[in-house]
Amino acid sequence: MKKKSVLFILLVAILFTSCFKDNDDEIQTASVLDIQNFIYRGLNFFYLYKADTDELSNDAFANQNDLNAFLVSKNSPEELFDYLKSPQDRFSILVDDYVALENALNGVTLNNGMEFGLVFYPDGSGNVFGYVRYVLPNSDASNKGVARGMIFNAIDGQQINENNFSDLLSPDTYSIGLADFDDITITPTGESIDLTKSQITENPVHISQTLTVQGQKVGYLMYNAFTRNFDPQLNAAFSQFQADNVSDLILDLRYNGGGSVDTAIDLATMITGQFNNELFISERWNEDRQAVYAEDKLFNTTIDNGDQINSLNLTRVYVLTSQRSASASELVINGLNPYINVIQVGDVTTGKFQASFLLYDAPAPYFSRNEANTGHTYAMLPLVFKTVNAAGFTDYVDGLTPDVVVEENYSNLGVLGDVNEPLLAAALNEIFPSPMPQPRNNIQFEEISESKANSPLYQLMIAEH
Repeated sequence: MKKKSVLFILLVAILFTSCFKDNDDEIQTASVLDIQNFIYRGLNFFYLYKADTDELSNDAFANQNDLNAFLVSKNSPEELFDYLKSPQDRFSILVDDYVALENALNGVTLNNGMEFGLVFYPDGSGNVFGYVRYVLPNSDASNKGVARGMIFNAIDGQQINENNFSDLLSPDTYSIGLADFDDITITPTGESIDLTKSQITENPVHISQTLTVQGQKVGYLMYNAFTRNFDPQLNAAFSQFQADNVSDLILDLRYNGGGSVDTAIDLATMITGQFNNELFISERWNEDRQAVYAEDKLFNTTIDNGDQINSLNLTRVYVLTSQRSASASELVINGLNPYINVIQVGDVTTGKFQASFLLYDAPAPYFSRNEANTGHTYAMLPLVFKTVNAAGFTDYVDGLTPDVVVEENYSNLGVLGDVNEPLLAAALNEIFPSPMPQPRNNIQFEEISESKANSPLYQLMIAEH
């Protein structure tokens, strides 16, 4: 026992002299053991799937020394975090730079403005091509003529594949090699475009317009993230829909990976308005936190700044989705389903029904920023509760299935907001039925990643804490 005690003291001494880099690239001494204690405390207190990990049980360790011995058996905060996570958890994250995470929460990212998806070649080679989904205004990509529908298969002259795409696309500056695609073959054109990243704040209200179809007014909203800071812009879009007397709404969430729970509730209220103060979702926390923390979330009447919500009082809505539609996007669909007719057009969604909030290395129960340990910049976004709609439906791990299946055609994406764009056209066909050409059932393609996967908030649903 004496040798074990001496070894433990030596391990702790080594850990207490470890150094980490903060956001400003200044070296600050931080204890790995302190960081790992923070991870353990946060997960033991709030983690939704706490019961799945024996070591998170409240009686797992007799005292702090026993707990510390377990913690130092893991070589890094990341290794400990991964060990403690439940096998059913695909979404909890640990970050070593919470400043970047806070920026992402406000819509600020290091970005060249080209939002893209990455797709496997259909030949089984493991090679990958990219397709441009949309371009952010006033960005480098916008200034250099990058446009939706462009295909690229090389970065800095190197073929993109399943093993190198992350490394190739991570630098602040790189060159994309353009290609043509005919549904089967990717053919390089020899052209390239140099792109440079900068700090960009994305307005998630990407397109908001009123279409006139067969004499009726149809609202079309492409909404790409549930970013709390842009709730006034979202509310303003619905004010215009009100003024235009839209009779139907097509909500395009195909590229929306989620965000704020409260913004999702606001959006659901903007679509409806006749269910104010009725149950939108309820929360299910871990057994220790359920009684004190669980709340019923109701349809709102105001947005965060106190402005009255502009509501359309619709009894049906058409929602465009893809496999990248996640978390708060799915929450809007699931929360509205018991109340109005939600017609989902596109592809099956991700299957993310759990919410997170940001935990800093600070005392429980708040784990707040203003009390955070200044010796490091680690923070966590663990899953803390799952959402349940008014009909009791949750746990849609395989995603939400569309009523009308339409997959994007990478060789012919169409123009966003144009009535002939395939997903929008399919939704309009549900409102104004007419014979539509059947989509070609050619080769099935698999997307491997996307530009938003680099965001620390990728596919997360964020709750207020």
